[in-house]
Amino acid sequence: MKKTEKTTLKVQNLCKNYGEIQASNNLNFKTEIGEVVALLGPNGAGKSTLMNMIAGYLAPTSGKIEVLGKDIAQEPIFAKENIGFLPEGAPLYADLTVKRFLLYMAQLRGLGKDAVQKAAEIANVTDVFAQKVETLSKGYQRRVGFAQSILSDPPILLLDEPTDGLDPNQKDYIRALIKKMAKDKTIIISTHLLDEAESVCNRIILLDKGCIKADGTAEDLLKQTKTRSIAAAFRKLTQKDNPDE
Repeated sequence: MKKTEKTTLKVQNLCKNYGEIQASNNLNFKTEIGEVVALLGPNGAGKSTLMNMIAGYLAPTSGKIEVLGKDIAQEPIFAKENIGFLPEGAPLYADLTVKRFLLYMAQLRGLGKDAVQKAAEIANVTDVFAQKVETLSKGYQRRVGFAQSILSDPPILLLDEPTDGLDPNQKDYIRALIKKMAKDKTIIISTHLLDEAESVCNRIILLDKGCIKADGTAEDLLKQTKTRSIAAAFRKLTQKDNPDE
């Protein structure tokens, strides 16, 4: 990706239907380098569905997604080469050691041992290289999944609940790492943690029932809803009857 290119992702009129259920309803937004975007919303809002469509795991019912200016429906390999994805409950090969798993994932991408070592050091999992994945704690497994998502140093990172299962120290480490890595990337985080969205991300896209209810900075959301906290703004935008503010 050339440094002069700023727009990394463009979503246009994106819809996803499951029968009569509309999981994504006419979504439109674009992202740029340096943005850490929180996909925020209640359960069932369509956050994971959107991420899976961007990653190419789900085909949209209608609409278009562009990665670095190219339609992912027309250039699916190009899109996958430029996206790192940590899905919720990321599947790992339980009977492989951490090192073997990361080497296997690197080989699928045409990468070598150097990429594995670098990603493992960034994710702080080199100390469990020799352990089988099935022996790891949930927090370590999450960090191994994070390591595989950054193997190719992609310009776009999709992280679905990246701090799920981590202890407070691990959460602080991953959050600081995300902010540091965002200098030359676009990072999109799906989260239900309001403090994470506010402290780590410089932009919030709030989804509810498959629709974008708000898109902007935390300050923008407070102004839009005339509230004093992200929690109050969240409630006001996602609940029909809200006694607050």
